[in-house]
Amino acid sequence: MMSRFTTRCVMVAFVALAALGFAKPAVAGPPAPAPSPAALLIAKQIIEIKGVASVFEPVVREEVERVRLALIQTNVMWMKDINDAAGVVYRSYGPRGTEFVDGIARIYASHFTEAELNGLLAFYQSALGRKMLAEEPKALEEAASYAKKWGEGIGPDVVAKMRAELKKRGHDF
Repeated sequence: MMSRFTTRCVMVAFVALAALGFAKPAVAGPPAPAPSPAALLIAKQIIEIKGVASVFEPVVREEVERVRLALIQTNVMWMKDINDAAGVVYRSYGPRGTEFVDGIARIYASHFTEAELNGLLAFYQSALGRKMLAEEPKALEEAASYAKKWGEGIGPDVVAKMRAELKKRGHDF
C-alpha cells in the first residue's frame, strides 16, 4: 500500500503530466527561449492554484527522515544528536519553498506560451477548473487503484500465455 506522501506525489506527477500533455520525445535543436517574466508570473499563479507548493514540505520532511533513519542505523548512540540535527536541517529548508515553486513555474512556462498560460489560468479560475482541481486527485487515485487491480487481474492470463509461448520454444514447466 502506498503512503499518503507517495500517493500525493503520484497524483501530482499525473496532474503535471496531464497538464503538460505527457512528455514529448526530445528533439535536437536550439534550446527553447527563456520564458518571459510575464509567463513566469502566470505559471506561478497556476502552480499556486493547483496546490503544487503543498508537495514541497512533505518532500523535504521525507528526505530528512530518510537520512535521519539511515544515520541512526549506523550511529545509534548518537540518536539524540541526530534527531536534533534533523530538526535543524528540516527547518533550514523552509525558505527554499519559493525556489521549488519558481522551478516548477519555469517548467510550466517553458511548455506553454503566455497566451496558453493565460487560458489555463482562466480555466483554473472558472467553476469547471475549480471542480477539476477538487475532483482530479480523487479520480487519479481511483484510476491508479483501478490500474493496479486491473494489472493484478491479468496476472494469471499473462502466466498462461508466457507458458504457452515458452512451450512453443521447447520449454515445458
